[in-house]
Amino acid sequence: MSETSTLGEAQQLFINGEYRPSSDNAEFQVTNPMTGSPIYSCADATVQDVSDAIDSAHAAFKTWSRLGPSARRAIFLRAADILEGYMGGDAPEILRAEVSATEAWVRVNILATAGVLREAAGLATHIKGEIVPADRPDTTVLVAREALGVVFAISPWNAPVNLTARAIACPLICGNTVVLKPSEHSPKSQHLVIRALTAAGLPPGCVSFLPASPARAPEVTEHAVKHPLVRHVNFTGSERVGAIIAGWAASCLKKCVLELGGKAPVIVRADADLDNAVEAIVFGGLSNSGQICMSTERVIVHRDVMAEFREKLLARAGGLKCGNHLAEEGVSISGLFTPASATRVLGLVLSAVDAGATLLAGDLRIHGPNKTILRPHILEGVTSAMDLYHQESFGPVMILLEFGSDEEGVALANDSDFSLCASIFSRDVMRAMELAGEVRAGSCHINGPTVYIEATLPNGGVGGSSGYGRFGGMAGVEEFTERKIISLAKPGMKYNF
Repeated sequence: MSETSTLGEAQQLFINGEYRPSSDNAEFQVTNPMTGSPIYSCADATVQDVSDAIDSAHAAFKTWSRLGPSARRAIFLRAADILEGYMGGDAPEILRAEVSATEAWVRVNILATAGVLREAAGLATHIKGEIVPADRPDTTVLVAREALGVVFAISPWNAPVNLTARAIACPLICGNTVVLKPSEHSPKSQHLVIRALTAAGLPPGCVSFLPASPARAPEVTEHAVKHPLVRHVNFTGSERVGAIIAGWAASCLKKCVLELGGKAPVIVRADADLDNAVEAIVFGGLSNSGQICMSTERVIVHRDVMAEFREKLLARAGGLKCGNHLAEEGVSISGLFTPASATRVLGLVLSAVDAGATLLAGDLRIHGPNKTILRPHILEGVTSAMDLYHQESFGPVMILLEFGSDEEGVALANDSDFSLCASIFSRDVMRAMELAGEVRAGSCHINGPTVYIEATLPNGGVGGSSGYGRFGGMAGVEEFTERKIISLAKPGMKYNF
């Protein structure tokens, strides 16, 4: 480890600007998924800790929400510069140890996250209201846009730095305060964002950091979601957990933004540039070992070009280096986040093969010192009777499906409860634009990968297992502020009743 490394140090809670142990001094172990070895001890938040954090956030809201936009923006811009500097510190080591991040994935998490903070900073002076004409004489009506209060955020492990910033940046720049529960798999990676914001001058109480063990997570999460001082909830993660959180929020009529799973389809038309399509699909399907909510899982190819496309896809995927990123250089596909995940993903593949699917690539084995590495698995002949057709694998797995007409291709793309993103490959851009309007997805990319998002874009699904609400740009401002009507009437008016 480098001299500046914090990787082996215990991780504490961060509440009201101070680091502290959990209220009962409980801890849990964070392990390296590639080796299975413990990395460090992490404080295990209790319900009391969550209550303390919410109380401090509520108190901080009174001053933070009144701070001018330029002051908020300056903090975020400083934080972006500080975060970028972590590339030369312990951030790469932390990400490699906690989430098996390859070098490319380290850069995405740090450099793209700096961009998220800068884009959020740019929103500070664009949070505006309006003046509405009034029918009542001598009356002026204003519609102001105000911060909500305390936001409870949960961000996942797979893009731990980027998605943590997304979970807290827009709420904060809008004037809210945030209580964050990170994943138990990646507290230190996610804490990098807290470190940067704190170093940049974010006042105490504006953001709290509350990791919790799997055993405690349900209790502390339910407590936070239902707490009367929490005004809004945002969650990025699985549809199973998202449905539970949505139920808790519904029980107290609380708004949520939920970005959940994906099983992204791509449509490859007969006129597509196949080399471009293959390059984008391999990137979209296998980046971070397929552990991205936008990962390409269903590849829907016109029958006239299927043979040529298949050959090119298998050659490109077969040329990727898989292995232990801690011991080998140039690894593109590293391990999954737990051995259990690798077992589950391989189980979906084996079940499909047993039911008659054809394995085109992959060895049906799990590799690595801790059994977390899966080589790319590509299958054909997967039918709607198989679990792999419907369930998100969240691993380096893609299935090939064949279509004849555009209508059939769109029907296959829409044959899913997921609705996060999709792509269409075609040289006929106008026709692709028409088909994009027919594909049920929150985003549809033409001649580009499904894994694509920028901080200004309104990212999210259109219901079903992909959730609802939007992160990003002014759509995020819409989610994390509320409209308030303020009317000004001239004194002395007479009212008839």
